[in-house]
Amino acid sequence: MRTPIGRYVDTEKEVVLLPNGERLTEQIIDEIVADVHAQLGRPSLTAPGRRSPVVSLRFAQETYDKLDRRAAAQGRPRSALIRDAVAAYLANTA
Repeated sequence: MRTPIGRYVDTEKEVVLLPNGERLTEQIIDEIVADVHAQLGRPSLTAPGRRSPVVSLRFAQETYDKLDRRAAAQGRPRSALIRDAVAAYLANTA
């Protein structure tokens, strides 16, 4: 018998079986959630397990278009070009 899993499941009262026949428990749910969170997003630029700060920028359309073309020509994301440019600028200013 298939049991539809809704948004909330009371694992103390409801028996939900995983495809391998194991009963779904809060511990298993926590493990699944931790695995999913570990796979989400991009790798940290700071250190493994640490969040990298995010900066939002606005550009004039012409500058954005040039950035977009350069990134496409190099096969790299725009963000990588921006990081490189900021790092080079900061390396040259003390």
